[in-house]
Amino acid sequence: MSETVIPTTVPTVTGREMAAIQDALTTRTLTGKGKYTALCQSWLESSMPDGGKAFVLTSCTSALEIAALLADLQPGDEVIVPSYTYVSTVNAFVVHGAVPVFVDLDDATMNVDVRLIEAAITPRTKAIVPVHYAGIACDMDGIMALAARHGLLVVEDAAQACGGTYRGRLLGTIGHLGCISFQEKKVFTSGGQGGALLVNQASLAARAETIYEHGTNRGQFLRGEVPVYHWLDVGINATMSEIQAAFLYPQLQAAPDILAHRRHLWARYHKRLAPLVQAGVLRLPVVPEGAVHNAAVFWFRLADAARRQAFIAYMADGGIVTQPQFVPLHSSPFGQRVGRFVGEDRVTTRAAAEVVLLPLYSDLAVEQQELVIARALAFWDGVTLKA
Repeated sequence: MSETVIPTTVPTVTGREMAAIQDALTTRTLTGKGKYTALCQSWLESSMPDGGKAFVLTSCTSALEIAALLADLQPGDEVIVPSYTYVSTVNAFVVHGAVPVFVDLDDATMNVDVRLIEAAITPRTKAIVPVHYAGIACDMDGIMALAARHGLLVVEDAAQACGGTYRGRLLGTIGHLGCISFQEKKVFTSGGQGGALLVNQASLAARAETIYEHGTNRGQFLRGEVPVYHWLDVGINATMSEIQAAFLYPQLQAAPDILAHRRHLWARYHKRLAPLVQAGVLRLPVVPEGAVHNAAVFWFRLADAARRQAFIAYMADGGIVTQPQFVPLHSSPFGQRVGRFVGEDRVTTRAAAEVVLLPLYSDLAVEQQELVIARALAFWDGVTLKA
């Protein structure tokens, strides 16, 4: 194996985080809701609908949990979601007794296939949870139209998607609620863990703040809007620390440069691997019209899933770490127990067995990427010549 290792992902660091952290330390407001929390939330809110409200949190899971509370779920209520996602997407709703109803993927984007959602809607359906896989937008126009027709809440799982857009709107700001991750593998990180809830429907903002304030009206009290500080509702402790917010804010300020570099790397992979698509040995991601991705990850799908482990081992021997991603939730023991899959599993299980992630991170140099590309092409050397 090569001594030089190129990992699949490395946390984003701009070099300006420590100065912000030192500044935060001088404020002595370390538990959160201070200067840097406000700056991060303002950055998010600048792209949100009028009346929208952002809350930076300990994780995207916390955002999903607040979304589940805002959905007023009762045991047996149903939530429509793709099966190819991280388990937190579904756990947040299952813990409130909801039934995850899985539908198949679109074969080109690996996002939920909007054409299949309506058949999964029943009188118990309360919400649709589209997941913007790899930072590439779902068909949000179609999803929002379906939701409006059936009176459903839309919770965007934009965990991987901060900085991506759909028809000019940032992902996470289109549904009634949006959930973002700032975990270390994402494009922007708040120092390892973190997330945000985007409340895009003004009528949900007041209760969202109450839940965020541990079920109290503390926010209103501190603003002088109410005379007494009361416990009013259920709530959770999901406050991002001010140190984490200080780590995050310089990255949000540098978002244009971070996104431009990652998109450049993503485009180079797509262009350089295109001959392998023509040879019939792999498939590359498709970005729908009107969508601009954030280059969260770069994936391809093998035409022959049986070769995935051999490819991963071959790349590892060259010092390059590649990997599969999610195991479909509907096929897991707990998923089978608490949820159901509606319609034919035409894409989900097959695609999950074919996916490979290549190295893509903010510090990845073009020269390093060239090594990855050359090694990947070499794996199929001779095969492509026969095509």
